[in-house]
Amino acid sequence: MPEATTRPSVPNYEPAPPTNEPLDYADLAVIDLSKAQTPQGRAELAIKARDAMRDVGFFYAINHGLSPIMTKRIFDIADVPFTQVSDLEKQKYAGKMLETGSYTGYKLRRYWHIDAGVQDQIESYNMKMDLSQQEHPNALRPLIPEIEAFARLNHEDVLFPILRYPRSEEEESKTNNVWLKGHTDFGSVTVLWSQPVSALQIKSRTDGKWRWIRHIENALVINVGDAMEFLSGGYYKATIHRVVQPPVDQRGYTRLGAFYFALPDDDVMLVPVSNSPVLEKYGIKRRFEDSDAPKMDAWRKGRVAAYGKSQLKKGEEPGIEEETIAGVVVKHFN
Repeated sequence: MPEATTRPSVPNYEPAPPTNEPLDYADLAVIDLSKAQTPQGRAELAIKARDAMRDVGFFYAINHGLSPIMTKRIFDIADVPFTQVSDLEKQKYAGKMLETGSYTGYKLRRYWHIDAGVQDQIESYNMKMDLSQQEHPNALRPLIPEIEAFARLNHEDVLFPILRYPRSEEEESKTNNVWLKGHTDFGSVTVLWSQPVSALQIKSRTDGKWRWIRHIENALVINVGDAMEFLSGGYYKATIHRVVQPPVDQRGYTRLGAFYFALPDDDVMLVPVSNSPVLEKYGIKRRFEDSDAPKMDAWRKGRVAAYGKSQLKKGEEPGIEEETIAGVVVKHFN
């Protein structure tokens, strides 16, 4: 990332203090990326990451290369699209999810339907890995080199959404405090830069309970998406997760997030890798025949265009709604 002396000035973002509520936290593995400097360390991490992706689908990563000061700078930048851009300018850069099947640009508030007539209060600004493929608000333009460096640090083919979640008590009651329905991500891997407002929960595969993700300072929270599950024949499983109202002692704070979403190229067929000795050993669970499998672009566009907009069918289990995307039944959990 650029040296501090060359960086444009941005307002200071002050994060919320961690919650003191006694939450039921998920027990996630912690992957120390500094160990990847040696062959022995890489072998150890490969086993640990493999087991975490198979058994839970979520894990933490620490020692990723950014210092706490540099990570704070990322969150200062992440706040700019919301606090330094007018509502009128946001409209100019609003994305067209229904038409394009892409989140690129602003996702404005009250776009998705959550439940019981309540629309979302999530606001995000999404960028492609190649930032030159889109125009950006004036306040962000001087910061493009730093954002590009951040995207390169994370991975290629990256989106950079920044989220906020304010909502009224009446709407909280109607939706049982659910801000973003239980779902799986449609890409291969998602990285969330850990932040202190507790709101993210994962659904346990063993007992079905929702458990909170604990904040670890300057750590990453990494999870598996649908594309990884399809390509691995179910060896790695996408985990259902949701966003809910924070604990009482954090409800006066804004939840600001920095994410990246890694996806296969649009022309990749979402079929299991056929020449993998690991999959040959453990077996492959096909979601569909190879001839019926969608390409990544069809899966991406279908998921993006339909989310929060399509009429969902009530599932057989209470609190579950279903829709069909590219021949696959997608479940949403309230």
